[in-house]
Amino acid sequence: MSAVQLISYDQLISDTESILKRNVTRDEKLFAICELLADEIPSFSWVGFYLPDPEGKQELVLGPFVGPSTDHTRIPYGRGICGQVALSHETFVAQDVHSEENYLACSTDVQSEIVVPIMKDDEFVGQLDIDSNTKNSITKEQRELLEEICEFLSDEF
Repeated sequence: MSAVQLISYDQLISDTESILKRNVTRDEKLFAICELLADEIPSFSWVGFYLPDPEGKQELVLGPFVGPSTDHTRIPYGRGICGQVALSHETFVAQDVHSEENYLACSTDVQSEIVVPIMKDDEFVGQLDIDSNTKNSITKEQRELLEEICEFLSDEF
């Protein structure tokens, strides 16, 4: 286990599965997952979910999150890294957000970002967005972990 990880990835998966078994609302489960990831992976400075607009607009709507508040409560599809993932349906990792032409700055402190789509039966149903205040901090193992968590989450939609 590395210094930037408090518990093993296997334990994070197990804890995620336990959260998803709780008899609470989907948003309460999403918030608990945000707390888990923010608490256990110190390089994650903001953890949240964006969901498709419930009225069918081509926009993402901010869901549960942990971290500083953001002005980006609605993001048009295609705009910024989150909007890009809403269209591509593929995980996007920016090890240096300032080198990304399509980056929407949430905070001057943010250096790295990963956005993982949540797909259900080939339909985009949401995404997990994580910011880090450390450049080059998103590891291959973290990407794999987050993609696995998002696969589990698809059953909640």
